[in-house]
Amino acid sequence: MKNIIATDKAPAAIGPYSQGIAANGFIFTSGQLPIDPATGAFVPGGIAEQTRQSLLNLKAVLEAAGSSLDKVVKTTVFLSDMNNFAEMNKVYGEVFGTGNYPGRSAVEVARLPKDGLVEIEAVALA
Repeated sequence: MKNIIATDKAPAAIGPYSQGIAANGFIFTSGQLPIDPATGAFVPGGIAEQTRQSLLNLKAVLEAAGSSLDKVVKTTVFLSDMNNFAEMNKVYGEVFGTGNYPGRSAVEVARLPKDGLVEIEAVALA
């Protein structure tokens, strides 16, 4: 059985997909762009600000499902430019905190929706 996760504390889906799905004890989130849910626009700033907002959006989806960042077991980080890796990594580490890092892949992609600098998705325990 699967349940659709939806919250107004994260950006609404911009296509035919859900913010997240809960199934068999896991939460699968869609990629979270650095969109401020209050304005519908990207947060101002560069990769640090965009990474932080993407992670805040991810947190909101997880919390709407009754989960949290502490329960994340795997993330995938999509970067528009791998030269932004170090700065993204710094913010990522701050948000997840010491000693609770999930498994992670980070890849450079040709382009992200709305020309974002970063998009982050996760799998978490429910």
